[in-house]
Amino acid sequence: MAEFKYEIIEKIAILSENSKGWTKEFNKVSWNGRAPKYDFRDWHHKDGKMGKGVTLSDKEAANLRQVLDSLKIS
Repeated sequence: MAEFKYEIIEKIAILSENSKGWTKEFNKVSWNGRAPKYDFRDWHHKDGKMGKGVTLSDKEAANLRQVLDSLKIS
């Protein structure tokens, strides 16, 4: 398996935490030295583990914001 590197550039929000210490987070992350992207992912920082996630470019994050702003969420 190919090795990869990441750096959390900006911690934006912890959306939830479960009883086993995993947090669902929204961050800005640089993967393999590339430009940072917005990132939704589960993390277990204590054990140095991460779950599968979704990364978004600035344009995709802006589009998502428009969609979320249009929803009637209470």
